Amino acid sequence: MIKLFASDLDGTLLNAFHNVDRTIARAIREVTDAGAHVVIATGRTMLSNREHGFDGLPVEICGSNGAIVVGREGILKTFPVSPELLELLVPAFPGICFDCVLLDGTYATGSRELRDRSFDADPPLRRIALRGMREAMAATMHFDTPLSYLLEHEVYKVNCRVPDRALGEELEAFVAEHADLVVNAPFSPVMFELTDPAVNKGASVAWLARHFGYTEDEVAVYGDGGNDIAMLERFRHAYATVNGSRAAKAAAGHVIGHCAFHAVPRHMVATVRAQQLGSGYTRIE
Repeated sequence: MIKLFASDLDGTLLNAFHNVDRTIARAIREVTDAGAHVVIATGRTMLSNREHGFDGLPVEICGSNGAIVVGREGILKTFPVSPELLELLVPAFPGICFDCVLLDGTYATGSRELRDRSFDADPPLRRIALRGMREAMAATMHFDTPLSYLLEHEVYKVNCRVPDRALGEELEAFVAEHADLVVNAPFSPVMFELTDPAVNKGASVAWLARHFGYTEDEVAVYGDGGNDIAMLERFRHAYATVNGSRAAKAAAGHVIGHCAFHAVPRHMVATVRAQQLGSGYTRIE
């Protein structure tokens, strides 16, 4: 029996426009009304079930790639990065705008202009598709944050976009050199999503399952990209969308339909309905 369904958002649970629509909302309601949990496992900063279009739907969250675990009533567990990492990272790359996730908001080390330039290399269609999400995020961000402020607070995740390949290789080398302080689990090649080395979506989903008294065999997970790999590899019931990366599909071992056609919410509902018929867990391909 699957008692907890954990899904990535973009390219997975959400539709092709990166939105929650009626089909997704109805599926979440049906799955949770059946007694199962739906968990949002995302690289996004998401501190409540009233964000990103969920409008109070009964979900739990493993946000910031698992660094912040949120229940329906509030935060359950956090995993901050080491201040030592920030002391080394930020001065070493003054040309990169690092978005530092705190519990009261996201604090960028650079200007909005510097951050916006990191999106210039995106293909036109991608810029259009993500424009709304980018603008919503920027509207709530704090820019030109001094390092001293960050060191006075707990930072849970550090994001940045580095389209310049040479600069990206320098940052990759930094991450490799400081593997005791940081891990990078990005959803795209130009992204860096930095957390404490112990943090990933899979570990946090497993923690949440234990919190509810479930085994890992009672968990189904869904993903499509690089920051889903650890989660897809960890659980036996793992599924990648057909639009996902080759690495995600290999990690999951099972491929379902396209996010544009609601493959993930439909798979969750089909699984719950099969279980309600008394057949136990049925793999729905």
